[in-house]
Amino acid sequence: MTTTTFLLNLTVMAVLITTVASQQYTNHTVGGSIGWLFDAKNNISATNYSSWASNQTFNLGDYLIFNTTTNQTVILTYNDTTFNNCTTDDASDDDTFQFSGGNSEFGKSLTIAVPLTVVGPNFFFSDAEDGIQCQRGMAFQILVNHGLGLPPSLNQPPPPPYVAPPSPDTSQSPPVTIAGGSPSLDNGASSRLINLRFLLPSLLLCLASVLV
Repeated sequence: MTTTTFLLNLTVMAVLITTVASQQYTNHTVGGSIGWLFDAKNNISATNYSSWASNQTFNLGDYLIFNTTTNQTVILTYNDTTFNNCTTDDASDDDTFQFSGGNSEFGKSLTIAVPLTVVGPNFFFSDAEDGIQCQRGMAFQILVNHGLGLPPSLNQPPPPPYVAPPSPDTSQSPPVTIAGGSPSLDNGASSRLINLRFLLPSLLLCLASVLV
């Protein structure tokens, strides 16, 4: 192997290692150290979230970490009309999602982790105070790339809908219905008796002729 070939192989390996190292799943803390907050005193978002988002690279499988309080909301939508209107009033159920930290008490701190599962434009905003927070800066748009694709933990089909088990009254086998009449347990026996009734006189005549 020549020195040139050796150096070329080293360069290719370095590029591959750099590419693999750069394609890792990442947790993005929204707003950095400031978090996802609204400055109610000045009636404006705590930071410029669009500027924050413009300096990030987002891929499938990454998470957005919202360090916030219950005074704000976290809305994800794939509908730019909903995003621009700063409200979910006319949004459809399949393209808009609200994330909750499980605490409804006002003013409580919480952290909300939102996975990125759809390639393309993703829109986030807070619709608190009838959309005022969104209108005053609590909104940003990101572009999600494919990257490494979804990890197995996020690439599972949703569970099937719950179906209640049948009650004891309906768990038995349904009755068998026979078309054309009621079922009978001795239909075959009855047919054989009818046939013997017609054959009996003939048998008696044959026996009488033998005896004469």
